[in-house]
Amino acid sequence: MTYPTYEPGPPLPPEPPEPPRPAAPADRWAVALGNATLLGIGYLLLRQWRLAAVAVLGTALLLDLTASTAETLYEVLLLLWWAAGIAHGWFLARRRPEHVVRRGQRAGTLGLALAVVLTAVLLRADAYGIENRVTAAREGGDCEAAVAAQGEVWWGHRLAGAPVVEPGDAVVEACHRLDGAAATLARAARRGSTEDLGRGFGTLAGVLNEPGNEQTVRTVLDTFLDGLPTDDSCDTAALTAWLRDRGTGHDVLDRSADAAARTEPAALVGCGDHLMTEDAWQQARTHYQRLLDAYPDDARTDEARDGVREATLAIELDHVRGLVENTYGADSGYCSKPAKYSGAPPYRKGTNRALFLGDDEYTDKLPGSWRTGDPAKAALVVCADAAENGAAVETCPYENDRSKYLPHQVTFYKVKIPLKVYELRTGKRLDPRSVQIGGGSCPSVLRYEYYQYDLGPGDQFVSTSKSGVRDAFRPVVRR
Repeated sequence: MTYPTYEPGPPLPPEPPEPPRPAAPADRWAVALGNATLLGIGYLLLRQWRLAAVAVLGTALLLDLTASTAETLYEVLLLLWWAAGIAHGWFLARRRPEHVVRRGQRAGTLGLALAVVLTAVLLRADAYGIENRVTAAREGGDCEAAVAAQGEVWWGHRLAGAPVVEPGDAVVEACHRLDGAAATLARAARRGSTEDLGRGFGTLAGVLNEPGNEQTVRTVLDTFLDGLPTDDSCDTAALTAWLRDRGTGHDVLDRSADAAARTEPAALVGCGDHLMTEDAWQQARTHYQRLLDAYPDDARTDEARDGVREATLAIELDHVRGLVENTYGADSGYCSKPAKYSGAPPYRKGTNRALFLGDDEYTDKLPGSWRTGDPAKAALVVCADAAENGAAVETCPYENDRSKYLPHQVTFYKVKIPLKVYELRTGKRLDPRSVQIGGGSCPSVLRYEYYQYDLGPGDQFVSTSKSGVRDAFRPVVRR
């Protein structure tokens, strides 16, 4: 079976290209007003999609730069960008071969352009109002009001007037720093901490170096100074001493010196009195003396002088007590390093009570009215050394009952007590330098402990009595 064959015919002629679409007629005013919206609407009316996208991106970029940098330069560039878009849209529309009047487009674009411009104007005017309130609050020293006013700023204000609202951000930042300084100063007042006080004043000085912050700094400083004196006089004394010594900077912070002069004298006396009750006499005297040195004309100087006197006496007595407690013999403690106690009873005519230290074998036999164990009640300090031979009284022969061939001569001596006598009120050494106690000698029988090869008892002290001891020491305690 066979099939018919077909041969291709000649090629068909190509279809003619479509004629170019004629440019849409444009309304020049509608295009110009559309571009005045900064949204490229005029380009959209001309069907220039790329130009519309460029217009939107350019506007967004300039608005972002203006809001983020708050530079006037970018506001000028944005204004030029707005004017250039209007002019360019007008120029492109004018080149179209057909021009029509589209009242609807004109009305719409005019409304949008007016809305954009009016919104920008109103936002900028509101920004000026906000910043005027911020400035007024700062000049009045009211940081709280300034921060509240600046808190009204939103992104719209920054798009329309970033350079206007940007100074308010610096005010808020300064106020936050001042809040920190106020908290630090309050903590310094609670704790009496000069370290916190120094940190607080350092922050105040830093904020004060920035123009326009004098009144807000003054408010924080006055709040702290009005809290002086604190409940603790010693804390107040520490704080006011720091304020007095900080020096002057010829600025508002120098007001602290007046507050120190107003509160420090009473604080120094009060702290000194408190320290006296705590037996911190050295510190107490330092506070009293500081008032006398820094405020010689203050009405409390008499109190301070009395305080210095009492503290000095307490320090002297404490020192004497320590020396007495460490006295173990005539060459230790007070006996080796005598000290004065200005509050001691005067060394006067008659019998003076004494504090007897050292060897007490004989001094313990003295009348109780002559002796005292309290340094605060003693007029004298008598240091007695170990007894030694005094003047020879009598020599007597004795026979040894164990051997008649060992006769022995025994000399009896007065008991000599080497002394160091001090006037406690002055710490000066007085006479006598020793006393000798008399007594009986040459008893009929002399008993002593015998040791092998012992040749005899040796020299002997006289036998003493209480009356003899008293008679020997009477010149020591009587004047």
